[in-house]
Amino acid sequence: MPTAREAHYVLDDFLGNATDLPITEHATDTHGATLINFALFDLVGKALTPRMRDLTRVTLVRDDTPTEIAKRYPHAGPLLDARWNEDLITACWPDLLRMAGSLKYGQATASLIVGTWSAASRQNTLAAALKEWGVLRRTVHLAKYLSAPASRRKISRQLNKGESLHALRRDLHYAQQDTITRPHLEQQTEQAWCLTLLTNAVVARTTEYYSRAVLEPRSQGRDVPDEILSHISPGHSDNINFFGVINVEVELAKLDIGGWRPLRPAQLRELGLAP
Repeated sequence: MPTAREAHYVLDDFLGNATDLPITEHATDTHGATLINFALFDLVGKALTPRMRDLTRVTLVRDDTPTEIAKRYPHAGPLLDARWNEDLITACWPDLLRMAGSLKYGQATASLIVGTWSAASRQNTLAAALKEWGVLRRTVHLAKYLSAPASRRKISRQLNKGESLHALRRDLHYAQQDTITRPHLEQQTEQAWCLTLLTNAVVARTTEYYSRAVLEPRSQGRDVPDEILSHISPGHSDNINFFGVINVEVELAKLDIGGWRPLRPAQLRELGLAP
C-alpha cells in the first residue's frame, strides 16, 4: 500500500519500464489513487484500477441534474453529487495533451508533475482541470468496479500478487524484522538493492520451476490453458527453506543432468496441474 508520496512515482515506473510485456494497468489500494494519478494514467493511455473504500466519502460526478440522475440511477444516484465541469476540461484540453506528451517522450517526470499539481492551489486553472479529469476517470472506474464482479475479482487478484511479493521481501529480510538499520544513505541504498537482488533471484528461480511444471504435462499431451497461468504468481516463499541445516551433497545428488530438482506432485497440485 503506497503512501501519498510513493504514489507520485507509480507512473514513472510504468513509463520507464524496460520489459517487453505490454503493461497497461495498475491496481492499488485507496492510498495510491490520487486524482492527479487517475488523470495522468488515462492521458498517457494507461489505466489506474484501485480497490477503494469509503465510497460514500468519494466525490463522483454527474452530467445532469440531481433529479434526473436519481431517476436514471436509483441506487448509485446519491453518490453522484458533483456536476462535471466540462467547460474547464474543454478550455484546458490542449494543455493536458501537451502535458501527456511531455510524460510519454521523457520531457518531464510524472513524479514532478504529480507532486507539483497535487500541491497547487485551487486558483491554478490547469491543476483544477487535471483534478477535474481525475474525478471523471475515478467515476468511470468506480462505475465499472461496482457493477462488474469480474472486475473486482481481477483487481483483488492483482493486489494479492503484490501483497505476496511484499511478504516474500519480509521473509527474506526476517533477521532485521523488515527494517533498514544502516545509518548512512549510501549503506541504506546498498541494503535495499541487496534485498531487491535477492527477491528477484527467488522470483526468477520460482518462475523457472513453474515453467517446467507447465511444460512437463504439455509434453505428455495434457491440455494446460494459458488462462490458468494468469492466476499464478511466483512472488511467494512457500518453496524456500529459510531455516535449518542443508546437506549440500544430498541436495546436489537430487539434481538431474541439467541441474534441476525433480518436480514434486505437491508443486504440480499447487498449480492445478497434478493428474
